[in-house]
Amino acid sequence: MSEMSEAGRGTEPPVSPRAADVQAPGRRRRWPKILAAVIGVAAILAVIAGTLYVQPQPLLPEARAALASTATVTFADEPGWLAFTPTAGSHGTGLVIYPGAKVEPAAYAPAAQAIAAAGYPTFIVRMPLNLAILGVDGANGVLAAHPEIAHWAIAGHSLGGAMATSYIASHPAAMRGLALWASYPNADLSAFPIVATSIWGSLDAGAAKMGGPQARADLPPDATFIEIPGGNHEQSGWYTGQPNDPPATISREAQQAAIVAATVAMLAKVDAAP
Repeated sequence: MSEMSEAGRGTEPPVSPRAADVQAPGRRRRWPKILAAVIGVAAILAVIAGTLYVQPQPLLPEARAALASTATVTFADEPGWLAFTPTAGSHGTGLVIYPGAKVEPAAYAPAAQAIAAAGYPTFIVRMPLNLAILGVDGANGVLAAHPEIAHWAIAGHSLGGAMATSYIASHPAAMRGLALWASYPNADLSAFPIVATSIWGSLDAGAAKMGGPQARADLPPDATFIEIPGGNHEQSGWYTGQPNDPPATISREAQQAAIVAATVAMLAKVDAAP
């Protein structure tokens, strides 16, 4: 009896095949749920990261203040763009502006208002997710909506400038002028019959490329290149928080005045051309 008792205590009861069959499917059924939960969490994190990435840079008060009509300029908030129209007659040339990456159109409202006050209708295009690379053909709507404007030019800041050159390359008859604001060409426009101006701040991290040999080779031989001493990248608009941007040593007002003057000079050349 004692030997049998000892043997009984030292031996585990066998697991029946039926019990094993019940446990294994249960474990298998849990794995899809765990995998789905992991994928769901990853998707949520991806959405959060994407949302943070496309969050636009904060606007300065001057930007929103310029979203208004004045004695010389009529402002209109259109579905696809911000419109600034001279009240006392316009030149025959209009300007389309492409914003920089993650910068709202309103950041360029003070410049647009000043350019319109000089007699040139100006339109700042809204870009999907504030990324001009997602709206390269954004100028098409503006041109179609304003057949009364005889000639057009396009300006762009940073990524907006690069996409403006892409627009010209794919629509060679649409634009007669180009103004790059702290940007450089994304296409070879050296043989295009356009009036081109490139303007940037000397402290911009990309200054060497903006005025470098490749940028000059990709624009027409008579293109104008202007470096603003003491200017930086974000002072091409009225926003703040530009990553890795050295502080400017001139005022935003001074840098903006130089950008507006260079752009108006380009528009005047386009307007005077036959």
